[in-house]
Parts: sequence; structure tokens; C-alpha cells
Amino acid sequence: MDFMEAYKQWLEDDYFDENTRKELKSIENDSKEIKERFYKNLDFGTGGLRGIIGAGTNRMNIYTVSKATQGFANYILKEGEEAKKMGVAIAYDSRRMSPEFAETAALVLNGNGIKTYLYESLRPTPMLSFAVRHLGCTGGIVITASHNPPEYNGYKVYWSDGGQVPFPRDGEIINEVNKVTDFKMIKKADKAEAEKAGLFNIISPDVDEEYDKNVMAQLINPEMVKEMGKKLKIVYTPLHGTGNKPVRRVLKKVGFEHVNVVPEQELPDSEFSTVGYPNPEDPKAFTLAIKLAEKLEADIIVGTDPDADRVGAVVKKSNGEYEILTGNMTGVLLANYILSQKKEKGTLPENGAVVSTIVSTDMTKAIAKEYGMTYFDVLTGFKYIGEKIKQFEQTGSNQYVFGFEESYGCLAGTYARDKDAVVATMLICELAAYYKTRNMSLYEGLQEVYKKYGYYKETIKSITLKGIEGIADMKKIMDTLRNDSPKEINGVKVIENRDYSIDICRNLVTGETKPTGLPKSNVLYYVLENGTWFCVRPSGTEPKIKIYFGSKGDSEAEALEKVQAASDGIMKIVDGILK
Repeated sequence: MDFMEAYKQWLEDDYFDENTRKELKSIENDSKEIKERFYKNLDFGTGGLRGIIGAGTNRMNIYTVSKATQGFANYILKEGEEAKKMGVAIAYDSRRMSPEFAETAALVLNGNGIKTYLYESLRPTPMLSFAVRHLGCTGGIVITASHNPPEYNGYKVYWSDGGQVPFPRDGEIINEVNKVTDFKMIKKADKAEAEKAGLFNIISPDVDEEYDKNVMAQLINPEMVKEMGKKLKIVYTPLHGTGNKPVRRVLKKVGFEHVNVVPEQELPDSEFSTVGYPNPEDPKAFTLAIKLAEKLEADIIVGTDPDADRVGAVVKKSNGEYEILTGNMTGVLLANYILSQKKEKGTLPENGAVVSTIVSTDMTKAIAKEYGMTYFDVLTGFKYIGEKIKQFEQTGSNQYVFGFEESYGCLAGTYARDKDAVVATMLICELAAYYKTRNMSLYEGLQEVYKKYGYYKETIKSITLKGIEGIADMKKIMDTLRNDSPKEINGVKVIENRDYSIDICRNLVTGETKPTGLPKSNVLYYVLENGTWFCVRPSGTEPKIKIYFGSKGDSEAEALEKVQAASDGIMKIVDGILK
């Protein structure tokens, strides 16, 4: 069926509600828009769905959510009666249509005889991960598009360990979703009947209480926090998302008494009206928070994204100005603090493990080595860190201590299997309190870490490529770099390249090749003669190609210069590809 046939079917079939058909009627003279909405089915990828909200097969709506859920239900039913009884936990964030999509997913599962546990109001993604484990569910669903712009929403699937569905199970679920070729194949229960049958259930507040206990158990120095919590001034912004209640609740419970919330960004707002792009990676997201911090002379600013799995931090410098930390900076500060304090207390496990991603800073490796921990590299995406935790538990080979990725996500503890901005916020505030006991700011603490391990600097370039043409351009960039791999970047030789799609690492000096040791993925990685590295990958959640850069220098200026030179060189190559 071509896109016009699909469009006409949705327009004319009374299976689709009146508002959907009205929306489609309004674009009848816009063939480009019709094509964008119907030229394909919204991809159910390894994490689930993510797309623009609207009518059409290539959009997020109750029909595409129903189809995905029917496929997930079919997979669970194949797993057997026990999986069906264990049920599915469901959470949702503050985005447009999130409550409707969550209830739709629950009722489709109920229509297939599968029990569901739905949070009664919005909750962070990591709380869904915790609920799956705590309630003993077969799996979980969270309705969120994380930090995407307001027009997006998404649908992420979790399995019984609380982590996002791993390989090969993810592919098996995708196959089941793709088998749902007709919307009339979807079974959906009546809500009242599902409640009466005990299939549709609301998650008890007791689960929130248990989550809080597990988060607070990750504090390293609780007595110090109680003491310094009377003095530390914190500004917090939930960026209109799910973090507001759990973050403030946990900070209060552990003893932070001066938590000042940015009033304009406190309440849920699906339009994210004060920021537009609700991402703590974007410095603009902190404009209002910095204004409030300057007024209050706050020690630290923290901000969580809409589904509260990512956190950004802003620290006060000695001159009174505020500096926005990168995800790498926050990650190494936390890693160094957790490992050093646990060592001091004698609680650092001998077989401890630190996990991070191939696009995150190399400083983590140096920190892990300093404290005798084993470092593990994984592909981009926190699901791979979650998989490592599961692997450690199954084999007993290592004990997970800490993991993070450069995109502002980390996890201390194993109560959840996804990045958690609630625990991260608490630990960042503990970190700020620790340095305050030493009459230092968190910024000065970062400089101390640089002096110890060396000046590691990183940057990222994102190239937005929207629509059908954008998909073609992304493929062109990856294919060109893969088939005509650069030999030098800005005059510096490439000495190693890795193509994770075919699991090959090539040493360009010796000619030797070896496996990358990681799952196959559409990722290219290069190491230069001067120690600089860069990595190219299409984003799995946004219409972007992302290029990551990192280097180490004897000074901050040297590291920045090396990173900038590599960035200028590769961007020139990419611009040439797109011309």
C-alpha cells in the first residue's frame, strides 16, 4: 500500500475517530505532509517508539501505540501463563497525550488478559524501572520522549529485570509488532470491565516509599549531609517534568533544607513553554535557574529533564559566576567521589566495576584504575549499562559500583536498571556539601580532579537532518565515512578505526584487525595519532547525526585545542559529503 492509499484508508475508515479524520482532512492538499505521515510505519526500534504526535502511520497516536502494545502482548503471551499473570507496569511523563497513551497501552494488554499496574499520575522513567522489579512484573512500558521537543512522544519497553529490553529479545518483540498488520487485530478491554476483573490496577503509594528508601541508601556520608544540609543553598528546576515531587521529597528526607525550585518551571507543562527544548544538555535550559541562583547566591543548580532520567549541574565559581558542567564533568566528579569515599570507609568491593560508554570521557578509565576497579566500555545507551549489571549478578564476576554516560545520565546502586536523575541529583548535592566542608566550591573540586588525572576535554556536534531527505543524508554520511575512511583529520593521522556494524577494529599502523568486543551497531570510531578520538553515529531517538570528540592534554588549553582541531576537520568532511 502506497502512502496515498494508507492516507485514504485512515480518512475514510470509521475505525479511526472523528478528530483523527478531521486532522487528516485538513492536510488533503499538502502531499508532502501526507507522505511524511504515511510513507512508512513508525519504526518500533530496539527501545520502542519515538515520533511526532499526530494522525498517521508514521506518527505517535493511540492507534500506533495500540499496535505496538498488541505486538508486545503477543510476545508476552508466547512466554507463557506465568508471564501473563506477572503483568506489566506502566508509567508516563508530562508530555502531550502521555496519560492517554499510557491508559491505551494498559487496556490493550488487559484486552489480551494481561494484568497491568499503572501509576496514578506522572512519574520518572527510573521509577518505572524500579516498579517492574519491585512488583515482580514481566515487563514495563514508559510513555516518554525524554528531552525531545514538545511535538514528540515515545514508548519504551522494559523487561523483568527492570532494564530496557536487550538483544535478542528486542528483535523478537519487534517481529511480533510487525506482524500486527491490521488495526482490527488489536484487542482492547473496556476499562470498567478490566478493573472489575482485576486486570487494570493502580500502583500503590507504598512503591514510591520503597523507591525513596533505595535512592537514599546510595548516600555515602549521610551524617555529613545532615550537617551541611543546613548550609548548602540549592536551586532546582524540573523543567516542567516529572522530577519535581520525587527530587524535592528525597532531598528533604536526607536533610537538604534550602532547596529553591524555579517557580516558572515547577509545574508539569507539555509545551515546555519556558524552554522549548527541555534538555539539561542545552545551556538555555538553565537561564531562569541561573537568574534565581544569582539572586539567592546559591552554591549549586541542578536540573532534570522531563522524564527525570537525566540531570545537569551548574556550579558557582570563586568570582561569583555560574559554570554549566557537561555530563562528562558530572560523571567523573561522582565517580571519583564515590570510589574515593568508599575506599576510605572500606566499603569498596575488590571486584568492583565502573561502566561507561564508548562516547564518554576517557578520564573514567583513569579513575577506575586509581581505585583498582575494573572498567567496562559499552555502546551508547543506558540499556547496555543495565545489561552489564545483570551480567555481573548472573556470573558473580564483578560488583557494580557506578555507571554513567556523557548524555547526563548515571546510576548508583542496582535498585533500578536505567539512569536515574533523582539519585544523581541527591549525590550531586552531597558532592557539593562535601566540598563545602573543605571550603571549596564544586567547581574547585573539578579542577582538583583535573590536576590529579589530567585535562580531559570533550565536545559533541549534532547535525539535525529531518524527514525523508534527512534519513537519506544520514545514510550518505555513514556510508561515505565507512567506505572511504579518513586517513587524517586536520593534518593529524588516523591510527585506528572501528566499525561496530561489522565488529572490526583496525590498527592502521600495524595492519592488524580484531573484534570490537561489543554488539553490532551503526557506529564508527576513530583514534588519531595525538590521542584524540571521535565517534560518529545516527541518534536512535532524534533526527540527528551525532559526532563525539575527546582528548587529553597537559593543560586545559591544549586539550581544548586538540578537540577543536578534530572537530573542525571532521565537520569540513561532513559538509563536503552533504553538498
